[in-house]
Amino acid sequence: MPNKKQLYLMPGLAASSKIFDYIKLPQEKFELHFLEWIIPESFDESLEHYTKRLVEKITEPNPVLIGVSFGGILVQEMSKYIPTEKIIIISSIKDKNEIPKRLKFLQKLKLYKFFPSKKIAHTVDFSKYNFTKSIQKKTALYNKFFNVRDEQYLDWAIFHVLNWKPDQPCKNLVHIHGTDDSIFPIKHIKNCIKIEGGTHAMIINKGREISSILQEIF
Repeated sequence: MPNKKQLYLMPGLAASSKIFDYIKLPQEKFELHFLEWIIPESFDESLEHYTKRLVEKITEPNPVLIGVSFGGILVQEMSKYIPTEKIIIISSIKDKNEIPKRLKFLQKLKLYKFFPSKKIAHTVDFSKYNFTKSIQKKTALYNKFFNVRDEQYLDWAIFHVLNWKPDQPCKNLVHIHGTDDSIFPIKHIKNCIKIEGGTHAMIINKGREISSILQEIF
């Protein structure tokens, strides 16, 4: 039996690896390794230095790196320091031309400084309170998937999303993108595999379709 594909999966901004719970791949062909965000040493830690710290968690040779949203940016950066078989980004961007104007506007005026990271970092778990079942369910999902709320991390991550300037496109890169992505609109995205009706959170609600595409890629 041929060796399994070694897949390392990086979640999106503030998300845990639980967002990949809906990705189902044959265990006899793929081995999945789930990466998690680490807290930046300081707001001034460079993206390069942070990326090198993450790379230390990759132990398999020539892996496939898969990243969602900001995680897609990180796996592209990680590929600078280790040999990779393939880079797959989901709901992400691969060059500065794919960044929408409104995000460029936030970057230019440095409005990201007003991001309420402190409030988000101290958000309590509302799912235990006596709200409607619908609100409780949505809050429980939020707490499950988006639990990286450290204030320093949030400030650092928002800054680097808005200020990322890739040198050149990665080789062997595959881009999967939803047609209803409101963060990175499809009209700015070039050379991608489109998922009809896919939103920025499609890794959660389009898991079956994404899993099928991943198998087709290999």
